[in-house]
Amino acid sequence: MAPPRPEVIVITGASAGVGRATARAFARRGARIGLIARGIEGLEGARADVEALGGEALALPSDVSDAARLDDAARAVEGTFGPIDVWINNAMVSVFSPADEMTPEEYRRVTEVTYLGVVYGTLAALKRMKPRDHGAIVQVGSALAYRGIPLQSAYCGAKHAIQGFTESVRCELLHDGSQVRICMVQLPALNTPQFGWVKSRLPRKAQPVPPIYQPEMAADGIVWAARHEQRELNVGFTTSAVILLNNVVPGAGDRYLARSGYDSQQTAEPADENRTDNLWQPVPGDHGAHGDFDDRARSGAWQLWLETHGRVLALAALGAAAGAFAWSRARANGANSRTKTTVAGAVPRWSSPRAATAFVRDR
Repeated sequence: MAPPRPEVIVITGASAGVGRATARAFARRGARIGLIARGIEGLEGARADVEALGGEALALPSDVSDAARLDDAARAVEGTFGPIDVWINNAMVSVFSPADEMTPEEYRRVTEVTYLGVVYGTLAALKRMKPRDHGAIVQVGSALAYRGIPLQSAYCGAKHAIQGFTESVRCELLHDGSQVRICMVQLPALNTPQFGWVKSRLPRKAQPVPPIYQPEMAADGIVWAARHEQRELNVGFTTSAVILLNNVVPGAGDRYLARSGYDSQQTAEPADENRTDNLWQPVPGDHGAHGDFDDRARSGAWQLWLETHGRVLALAALGAAAGAFAWSRARANGANSRTKTTVAGAVPRWSSPRAATAFVRDR
């Protein structure tokens, strides 16, 4: 038998941050990867990473807000590597700003990249996966898909939109009986380069809301989601906690974020007014996967293990509970049996009712 062919993966936003870490994670498994992003230098750096780690890569400079260009990229990947197995929608841009200081053009741009880029990527993937009845689509989301925070209204709105879009597509795939899977991976705050190039009107330097995790944790979650039947995966306990609390006490979340949300998204350093941002054009250079917060970021490996093994742990707990219940019932039944035997042995057997009556009277 011929050996199985390597997986064919497409990653948008592959030049830096989570996309770059995810490309490396799949490369270690020998995958063939289509790398999509705007920045040429970052794409070349990602391609070199993939090849150094044992994979193959095709760099495809594209803006995900251009649906035709994204479909062309998908065609190029399949023409080079074969049928796409996994499509990962990861590209994003954001603006850190109070809503009333945003411009309509900024809202449009964030929406076109962060939300419509996911829509266009999903359509390009479905166009190829549904006829083959095979494939997985992973949407890279955030805890902010459920809980909006101040100063990121455009980004939070786009992530909320991805959540609704993904649920609709999932229902349609189930209705059609399709074997194509779609999963949304909700991420915590991560140490990625975006905080150094995101457009910002904040007086101080932007930062992820602590606790901060390394992008490799997100990459491992994405790889896991691509290979398992999973409706949604929350990476990190903070993500699950934020979503749960927002479902239970959303008003309390509003008040808490009104007090803390501004300071928690800024460092103590003043903002650099001359820095460039990547809203309209990529920032030149190769920026890798990590941002400026390595000294504060944690790997969170054990947390991801618990998230991805939740079903196994739940089944183990259920089995243990069932075993304990069966043991307690058996023990109780044994005690009842011994009690009945003792009582039965202590009561005399009378030959007739008259004898029994005489015995009681004599007592």
